[in-house]
Amino acid sequence: MPQPVTLTSTRVTLSVPAEADIDRIAEVCADPAIARWTTVPSPYRREHAVGFVTKVVPDGWASGRVCTWAVRADGVLVGMVSIGDIRERQGEIGYWMAPEARGRGHMSEAVRLAVDYGFGAAPNGLALTRMVWRALVGNAASAAVARRTGFRWEGVVPQGAEQRGERLDEWRGTLLRDDPRSPADGWPHSTFVHTEP
Repeated sequence: MPQPVTLTSTRVTLSVPAEADIDRIAEVCADPAIARWTTVPSPYRREHAVGFVTKVVPDGWASGRVCTWAVRADGVLVGMVSIGDIRERQGEIGYWMAPEARGRGHMSEAVRLAVDYGFGAAPNGLALTRMVWRALVGNAASAAVARRTGFRWEGVVPQGAEQRGERLDEWRGTLLRDDPRSPADGWPHSTFVHTEP
């Protein structure tokens, strides 16, 4: 099983969320955009953050199914990134970013670190061969990060996502271990434009 690991680049550090992060996570996850585009509980309360930090995150690492990191810039938690649904050498990238940190390139940098770790050879990586990106249709900000990281556009899956008991259409992309980690062509115009359902 993978052991919790800290990943660093010039501007961001990825480390496992700790109990000291609970209040900050609760604060950020109250943002309406995070509730709109992710599966976090809504309304988000402090007890959700407690369960996430003390149960969900450690259980994910211990099972080898989900690796979760807090994204920190200048020592401040500004987001979260994970590789989830790890099985048969495949994983799914997921992420959210605090409102005040958006548009600065921090998440693209964090996702690159996570992707490099996911594709890295064991024991210093997960030895994945394929990574999947999924987002609700209309989430252009998530699409921009995936596109910049090299994910290739796969298409729209009608009602492919489940969010709080509702089936919703989703976008999907894929990145293979040997794919270039540069912005990918072939993404439709709709993924560049923020839309509301």
